[in-house]
Amino acid sequence: MATGAGQSFNIVIIGQAGRLQYEAALFAASLRQSDPGFAGRLLVAEPQPGPKWPKDPRMDNPDIRALLGDLGAEIVPFENRHFGADYPQGNKIEALAALPEGAPFVFFDSDTLITGPLSEIPFDFNRPSASMRREGTWPQIELYGPGYAEIWRSLYDKFGLAFDPSLDLSQPDEYWQRYLYFNAGWFFGPCPVAFGARFTEYATAIRDDPPEALVCQELFPWLDQIALPLVISAFGGGRPGPELSGLDGDVSCHWRILPLMYARESDRVIEVLETVTAPNRIKKVLKQYDPFKRMIYQKRGQKVRALFDRDALPRREQAIRNRIKSEGFWMR
Repeated sequence: MATGAGQSFNIVIIGQAGRLQYEAALFAASLRQSDPGFAGRLLVAEPQPGPKWPKDPRMDNPDIRALLGDLGAEIVPFENRHFGADYPQGNKIEALAALPEGAPFVFFDSDTLITGPLSEIPFDFNRPSASMRREGTWPQIELYGPGYAEIWRSLYDKFGLAFDPSLDLSQPDEYWQRYLYFNAGWFFGPCPVAFGARFTEYATAIRDDPPEALVCQELFPWLDQIALPLVISAFGGGRPGPELSGLDGDVSCHWRILPLMYARESDRVIEVLETVTAPNRIKKVLKQYDPFKRMIYQKRGQKVRALFDRDALPRREQAIRNRIKSEGFWMR
């Protein structure tokens, strides 16, 4: 399998009713502007109606579907057999089964902006990896309960994986960053079908029959991020190297919530956002979503931005959220 910049691969994001369909359109527009040379396929995976969804989860705005087509995206339907409305994060797990088998893929959360030439990132698809832009959200250590090492080792043992190679020995014992833990906002691998089958196997096994060491641990909403390091380890991957620094850097931004994006992301990210959303054919669609309308087109985002110094942001995200809310600018 080829590695390095300029190789061919597919991108997959999720599109469904509600905010994700607008985020998917923004992602597609940013990819086309920031990486016009991208030669792969942009696949928008769309969950289909079924018993796992009390309401139809498909994208319900025909203008969005038309815009995605104009931007060269392909809508790929998939079935939810294990997850659905009770755990929508499971979409990123189950969607992989519907993608082209054997074709290298990069998954992105839909609330991501492409800000540079993604096609120049030298992915090594034989060594999968994922985003390190994360916090120590899981596990939460109880005073008299198992520690990080016991919890994580129990998961590696459950699936017959080697635990010790996953450790970052530069970090102290029982410090969360010593243990392999990703944000599932982006990840990549050599074959989506094989990767998705393993992801499904591990996630459902953890959900249905967790090791005893997890007895005090909440599994939701972290299940995808608990299983992901195990899947990546199973495929011979690990932490991203410096060659991938453009992801969560100059090439992509996992912005998550628009007020937070305006509060803390770089001037370059905001410039790309506002340039990408300016053309009338895109504006007339995206402004149908109220947060985009108010934050981008009615300039509420710039008011949020003026509240913060990007060089001296509060250390905790909650403090940023609280300030935005106190000024009446919070929305998602």
